[in-house]
Amino acid sequence: MTTDTAPAAAPTRGGRGRTPHQLSRRRQALVALLFLAPALVFLGALVIYPIIYTFIRSFYSSRGDEFVGWNNYVTMFTNDATFTAIRNNIIWVVVAPITCTILGLIFAVLMDRIRWSTAFKLIIFMPMAISMLAAGVIFRGMFQEDPDIGVVNAVVVGVKDAFSHGAAFPGAQPRADAGLIEDRGTIAGVATVQPGATQDFPLVSIRTDSLGDSPTLAQAADAAASDEVVGTVWLDFVPGGGGVNGEIDANEFGLEGVRVDAVDNTGFVVATARTDAAGLYTLEQLPPGDYRIALPSSNFTEGATGVPWLSSTFITAVVILSYVWIWAGFAMVMIASGMSAMDRTLQEAARVDGASEWKVFRRITVPLLAPVLVVVFVTLIINVLKIFDLVYVIPPGNAKPAANVIAVEMWTVSFGGGNDQGLGSALAILLLILVLPFMLINVRRFRQERQ
Repeated sequence: MTTDTAPAAAPTRGGRGRTPHQLSRRRQALVALLFLAPALVFLGALVIYPIIYTFIRSFYSSRGDEFVGWNNYVTMFTNDATFTAIRNNIIWVVVAPITCTILGLIFAVLMDRIRWSTAFKLIIFMPMAISMLAAGVIFRGMFQEDPDIGVVNAVVVGVKDAFSHGAAFPGAQPRADAGLIEDRGTIAGVATVQPGATQDFPLVSIRTDSLGDSPTLAQAADAAASDEVVGTVWLDFVPGGGGVNGEIDANEFGLEGVRVDAVDNTGFVVATARTDAAGLYTLEQLPPGDYRIALPSSNFTEGATGVPWLSSTFITAVVILSYVWIWAGFAMVMIASGMSAMDRTLQEAARVDGASEWKVFRRITVPLLAPVLVVVFVTLIINVLKIFDLVYVIPPGNAKPAANVIAVEMWTVSFGGGNDQGLGSALAILLLILVLPFMLINVRRFRQERQ
């Protein structure tokens, strides 16, 4: 016996053969697209379009009217300034994020141990409320070489004075009618000079025992290069008499170790040099302009001198220190939020089993915080690759090339006097290529945490 089975009813379709479920999903997608449209428009106008335009612009000349192909990229990678910027960015990536992450981890752990944790968090996080520009101004003032201005050198000089006294040539005076003046211990030329000039300093009233056991005869300086000022600092005195005032005579000695400054019309020291055994000095890499050449009072008064923190030797370290001062608070807050969500029972169990606090920290706390530490570290890497404000504000004129980074070089080439938007666009693309891998790492981490 057979029974007839009625065929299953076909799904109701509407609108070009689509099921109601498909139509519902289509409507949801359209609604979502409608809400996303303004954000997509802004994203395209403010992010996508500038990236595409910058990439195309990097293949054109400085004025943008001539296609030059890869010439801008070739110029970029054969320029010493670019190599200095890349080297400094590598130093930043290696030093700053690691330091900030380690300090943030230490501060976050300490917050669980001290009574005044709220005040501690406020003090550490407070620099984040200060703009990078203001922080740069603060650090430039703190690290000024003049102890009367820079608080760091005031401490250094105070410590030095506590253990040693004396100066190189105390009581020195300028030779009369030599075109020099003395103002509160500083000896300077009456007239300003331009790069390529010579400025000599004949001095008197110096004790012969200040010259050392075997002083060197003074020498006249050779002709200066177009970006230099040269000269001689010497004791304008011939034992037994004779000689011509203001001129280097046969038996006159050079003054070694005297600091010589080039001061611009705003009062900033833009270049510094020390005299050699023959009294010769060379102030290098001076931009065009008028400068007053001066021997600061620290050469002639009792007491120690400050450390040239803002010189080419130390400037990168000072700028990185200012960055760490600002961003260590950010790392602390991020890591502390990770600690608040951490399972503390594992730590307590380890302590019950006799583990020391160091082992608990190293074997349990740090591994549990590893995802947060990676996010903080990668975020700081992205941040330091784009660093601009501090590097632009803190270094004085003579130290700017030594502290250069890619973002500052990009701005300088494009708008800071270079007026070469083609080369600047190539530098911008280089910076984008360096940042992209770390951005993708962060996006991947966020997706893994959501899953």
